[in-house]
Amino acid sequence: MRLTVSEQIALRNQGKAPSQLNEQCIPIYGDRATATSETKPLTWRLAHHDAVLDLATYESLRGFEALKIALNQSPDDTLKTIKEAVVKGRGGAGFPAGIKWSLMAPPDGGPRYLVCNADEMEPGTFKDRLLMERLPLQLIEGMLISAYAIGATAGYIFIRGEYILAAERLTAAIEELRANNLIGDNILGSDFSFDLHVHTGAGRYICGEETALINSLEGRRANPRTKPPFPQVAGAWGRPTVVNNVETLHNVSAIILHGSKWYQDLPKAKGVVETPGTKLFGCSGLVNDPGLWELPFGYTAREIIEDFAGGMQEGRTLKAWLPGGASTDFLTAEHLDTVVDFDTIQKAGSRMGTGLLMVVDEEQDMVPLVRNLEIFFQRESCGWCTPCRDGLPWGVKILTAINDGEGQMGDVEKLEGLTRDLWIGKTFCAHAPGAMEPLMSAIKYFRPEFDQKITQAVGEDVIEAAASQQLDVK
Repeated sequence: MRLTVSEQIALRNQGKAPSQLNEQCIPIYGDRATATSETKPLTWRLAHHDAVLDLATYESLRGFEALKIALNQSPDDTLKTIKEAVVKGRGGAGFPAGIKWSLMAPPDGGPRYLVCNADEMEPGTFKDRLLMERLPLQLIEGMLISAYAIGATAGYIFIRGEYILAAERLTAAIEELRANNLIGDNILGSDFSFDLHVHTGAGRYICGEETALINSLEGRRANPRTKPPFPQVAGAWGRPTVVNNVETLHNVSAIILHGSKWYQDLPKAKGVVETPGTKLFGCSGLVNDPGLWELPFGYTAREIIEDFAGGMQEGRTLKAWLPGGASTDFLTAEHLDTVVDFDTIQKAGSRMGTGLLMVVDEEQDMVPLVRNLEIFFQRESCGWCTPCRDGLPWGVKILTAINDGEGQMGDVEKLEGLTRDLWIGKTFCAHAPGAMEPLMSAIKYFRPEFDQKITQAVGEDVIEAAASQQLDVK
């Protein structure tokens, strides 16, 4: 017999381990009995099938009802509904999709593009992969409705090259829809025509930046572009283009089905935030049940880690956590009761990012941990601007020296200076500032770990002599 989510949480609060439960983890969609398009708009279909891959199954679960509703109203009405719903971008930035759409240049008879950013390369993030592998038709329906609203003539799903299964399933779904007049000319007998293609990326983190993605889509080097002009005015091949994340587009069909007011009321289940809709939250690291769960906004980090992810593994104590991928600031156990929401996480000193928490336990050394993150960001720099191209390797060099017992006095101060020199407004795009977030927060909360390694390298006597000299100068 399947236990409900509340029953599983109650047993966990009594100290029961996941292996003692009927299920190893809480289902992504929550309880099967209550998972509907109105309660779990992103994942409710997974309560009925492990994956929904064919048109007949998708239509039996209200598939393409929203598209038909949209085609029976004007594109402006469709755009207005999405704008009123305030669908904040789920790729990490949180910019409302409806506003982004409304900034698109007016139609002039030429091609217009809709691009789905499926290049999910943020370390610790795996939500879009699940949606594409198990609900590909829901993404496509969302793209069709979005394309209709903005007048797009063609679309591209720019997908991470390693997501082979997702690309295969999306391609198969597109072919079936094309054969059934749901993609192509005069869709469902309407005046709306739209073609869709899957484009496999070569594997660059920088393609998460929309203009770098567009350059790569065109066959160019994946460097960010100067803005303005923004893609909505001059994007792919110089034409108006909208780029949205996979999870963002997965929201669209349910909003058209149930309306913007319903979407805005979803977080009232928790009643502590005003961000509309639900979100795929997740947790990874040394917890008992790492995974994903669709939840309304309003849950705290403690609830996600302890109730849904089953808490830290036996013998492990939480030391720090990243709210939404590697390019967000570390927070500590003192912040566990912070609601994981755009505004509240920002007030706590970090960013919500993708909403997938990464936990760090007390036994993990912050210096090599941060060094590993900075190696990733160094490798993924496009090399376009000097601060990022030269600054990130310098940071890795200093962290490596500290970790290898070769650190010198003043190294931490150099790292702090680097976080200022590579901050927002001093680099061409947000790649380097994102790389600086885990570094500066690690120094902020765990500086003694850095200092201890340097002290061991240079010796206590040198540290004391330097401190004494500074006092004499003062």
